[in-house]
Amino acid sequence: MTGMTHSWSLAAHSGFSARRLTLALLGVLCLAMPLLPERGHAQQAQPGVLLELFTSQGCSSCPPADALLAELAANQSEIIPLALHVDYWDYIGWKDTFADAAYTLRQKSYARAMQARTVYTPQMIVAGQDVIVGAKPMELGKHLQNHLMQGPQVGMSAQRNGNALSVVVDAIAGPAKGGYVVELVRYLPQATVQVTRGENAGANLTHVNIVTRWERLAEWSGAAPFELNVSIDGEEPIVLIVQQAGFGPVLAASRIE
Repeated sequence: MTGMTHSWSLAAHSGFSARRLTLALLGVLCLAMPLLPERGHAQQAQPGVLLELFTSQGCSSCPPADALLAELAANQSEIIPLALHVDYWDYIGWKDTFADAAYTLRQKSYARAMQARTVYTPQMIVAGQDVIVGAKPMELGKHLQNHLMQGPQVGMSAQRNGNALSVVVDAIAGPAKGGYVVELVRYLPQATVQVTRGENAGANLTHVNIVTRWERLAEWSGAAPFELNVSIDGEEPIVLIVQQAGFGPVLAASRIE
């Protein structure tokens, strides 16, 4: 079920630097970037378009995609980029320090839901719907721009006050489609890893927005407004997601940094 994108090489095939590719992506988006509010006693969630990158430190095709994610994390506040490190590359000599079998399962679950026969690294999924294999800034920018123009499909607000997190989701407009899930994600903003074996042996890889926890808070019918209060700890940023059950479209995503 697993595909590997060895054939795409940024330096050998495209002639572009990672910086030029990411600048091309940012040019496609042409977004106004509002300033995030300063951290205060009560932190309000900021909405955005969810971008999931399935990646691995053991995959030689992944660093360009990691670089795209880093540029988006640094420059686009209306996008919520997350890196999910998969474990199916670990067997070839380097065990990814952030890999989790749960993220591999998430990627394969997307493939089943989309009736795809194969998964790849790197692979990006925008808003639970659009799939990009490899580091393709123009294609990625097109999908991100479409979802930004569309906006969230359901209203969601969230606020953190100390260790208390409150979430409110509006009722779904129109008939529900098989139910929905409300999920909470925590991530590590940045880390650099020295890889000593495998395809990226000798490289110092910098990763951003590394998912460390993905938790389902509730299942929800969508027919009535949803409210939830949960206790949280730690300083890692928070992402809240409303997604159609069965790995369908992401209706809303918000972040508290």
